[in-house]
Amino acid sequence: METRETCVISKTTLMSAKTFINRLIVLSFMVLVGFSLAKGIQSGSTMGIILALTSLFAGTYFLYLVAKAKKEQEEAV
Repeated sequence: METRETCVISKTTLMSAKTFINRLIVLSFMVLVGFSLAKGIQSGSTMGIILALTSLFAGTYFLYLVAKAKKEQEEAV
C-alpha cells in the first residue's frame, strides 16, 4: 500500500506531466501552423495563407478562452 506522502508526490508529478504535455501539444500546433504559413507564402498560395492565418487565429482564440474559463473557475471556487 502507498503511504499518504507517496500518493501526494505521484499526484503532483502527474499534474506536472499533464501541464508539460498540454504545453507540448500547443507548441507543436503553433509550429505546424507556422510551417503551413511559410509553405503558403513560399508557393504563393493565397488560399494556403488564408487558411494558415485562420488556424493561427483560431488556436490563439482557443488559448484565450481556456485561460478565461480557468480564471472564472478559480474565482467561483
